[in-house]
Amino acid sequence: VSEQILEQVLKELQPLCTAEQHFIEKFFLLSQDAADLEALEVSMRIVSSPVPLDNEPTTRLLSEIFSSLEPDLRGFLDVCNKVHPFSCLQVLVTLNDSVFEMWGSSSSLPSSFFNTVLGNMLLLAKSSFNKCIAALCKEIEEAKVTSKTKGGILPFVSRFEEFVNFSEDVFRSAQRRGELDKAHLRLAGSVFGSINSLSSANLKANTDMIMMENFHHIHCFLCQKKIRCLEGKKREAKQRYSQHLEKYVIKYLGQPLEKLNHFFDGVKARVAQGVKEEEVSFHLAYSKQELRKVIEKYPGKEVKRALETLYRKIHKYLSPEENLLPVVWHAMEQEFIRQYQEFEDLIQRCYAGSGITMDFTMEDLLSYFNSITLSS
Repeated sequence: VSEQILEQVLKELQPLCTAEQHFIEKFFLLSQDAADLEALEVSMRIVSSPVPLDNEPTTRLLSEIFSSLEPDLRGFLDVCNKVHPFSCLQVLVTLNDSVFEMWGSSSSLPSSFFNTVLGNMLLLAKSSFNKCIAALCKEIEEAKVTSKTKGGILPFVSRFEEFVNFSEDVFRSAQRRGELDKAHLRLAGSVFGSINSLSSANLKANTDMIMMENFHHIHCFLCQKKIRCLEGKKREAKQRYSQHLEKYVIKYLGQPLEKLNHFFDGVKARVAQGVKEEEVSFHLAYSKQELRKVIEKYPGKEVKRALETLYRKIHKYLSPEENLLPVVWHAMEQEFIRQYQEFEDLIQRCYAGSGITMDFTMEDLLSYFNSITLSS
């Protein structure tokens, strides 16, 4: 409503000021060329009637006539900005469009008094807009994430979305959006920075999970909005989401086969140090007997039970609104299969001919994941 009132005020003021300017210039002959003005000045001196013939007589006269115009407009803009936290956007668009229309209007004088006033108001509107963006960036950057945060979309991410939705609606038919694009990039930078800072926060919940969900949320949001200046941020969000998904999966999958992971990490370390693959089993800690002991700790039933526990755990902590459970669970299945194949390969290479095998096959593993998915 405030921007409609402002637009109406400007539309009514413009013809009034323009008409007054035309009258003054005509009445006082201020639009005459230099020769006419000089002749007028000489003739007026003869009759001893001084005429204001300074460089900007029109502006000076109009400034006196409309002395309260600019202060009143400033006061009105202040009221508009207080209506809504983001009202400065609507004020900026209205003034931007008004100036654009004035400059393109043949009926408006190129150096009219009202254009000057309008230009001053536009500078004021830009200043208010920049202060609003600076305050919002500070709010995002200083947002506190408590250690009790369990997950889900962070409040400052939702705040960013609120601003983008509102601003895009306001600027939908705007003549220019350069200021908004700069603001979007600045705010997105603050949001990404605040999410990244979680890696050093002391959170009870898994940090990679929270970062994964929030970058995924931002990516989906930016895909929906299709804002050209944020294409780079959209790609960055997707990249960061994928990185933290991988970290989250690898960390949690270490638990179901933790001792096997630890054992084969040692095997790989010995090979990397120069021990021949066929000689690894002669090291006491990595003998065939020790490998059998570790494998015995992971019968198929126990592995399935561990996977069921893992599924329940990630189901509990992942936020339902992002619906990332199927994605995370599929990624965990792929990582588990990769680990299983790596273990089988190391057994074939370092314990060839021993007859040692895992207690469960690849087909068993696939059936575990499938049954857990179907029963959920």
